Amino acid sequence: MKPDITRILYDDVGFEDITTKALIPPDLEIEAEIICKEDGVIAGVELADNIFKEFLIKTSIKRYDGDHVSAGDVVMTLQGDARSIITVERTALNLLMRMSGIASLTSKLVKDVKGVNKNVILAGTRKTTPGLQFFEKDAVRAGGGDTHRYRLDDAVLIKDNHIAVVGSVKGAVERAKNYVSFTKKIEIEVESSADALEAAASGADIVMFDNMSPEEVQNVLEELENAGLREKVLIEVSGGINPGNILEYAEKGVDVISTGYITHSAKALDLSLEVL
Repeated sequence: MKPDITRILYDDVGFEDITTKALIPPDLEIEAEIICKEDGVIAGVELADNIFKEFLIKTSIKRYDGDHVSAGDVVMTLQGDARSIITVERTALNLLMRMSGIASLTSKLVKDVKGVNKNVILAGTRKTTPGLQFFEKDAVRAGGGDTHRYRLDDAVLIKDNHIAVVGSVKGAVERAKNYVSFTKKIEIEVESSADALEAAASGADIVMFDNMSPEEVQNVLEELENAGLREKVLIEVSGGINPGNILEYAEKGVDVISTGYITHSAKALDLSLEVL
């Protein structure tokens, strides 16, 4: 991911950090530390560590990705060229704060849903920031969630527009099975019980109930059970799921809950870099 990190960094720096070069003499060595200003789950430490090391800054990691942190905890200590530390500070902190915010929200929701359905998986979606997809997905994983697809080539996910073009659920599943390797799972998005039954009967691996109410989810699950198809597929629910309604879906006994909320609506975790 070095090209991505380099691009992000130099988008911020430009030709030079004129403030730092004007105020700080060259070859001045300092020590600094990154401190948590609120409780949460940390993520992005390895990424930040790589950024600092690229500028020959010595680091000592105190908290690792996935660790629960409290206000006042030191995440990392730094030693090296003052100009370098201060120039890359903001980029490193921004990535750490963004990723830690996602990890913190994911961790909370994982704990909540596991409290009512210990087997359910909480997954992210592809509602990520372009250019930061890998980092945001990694933050979901640090928070105890599932990454779902990183990219379009990870698995087949047949959506409503695909079905509209193909003409039927069965036809879409059959085309996918004929095209992709046996190593790729086939998931299909449905909005009705009839489509769910057709998808399961056609050999889909995962059936996603899209934008269904918890009551509708319950009804479709019962229909699949009655048809002897429930155990043949994983059931995922998605669409409009947030902290206010997620427990209602978890209680229905679904296998996976996916939500873009944990990436597009996560609040950054407050961190700071302090020179010692």
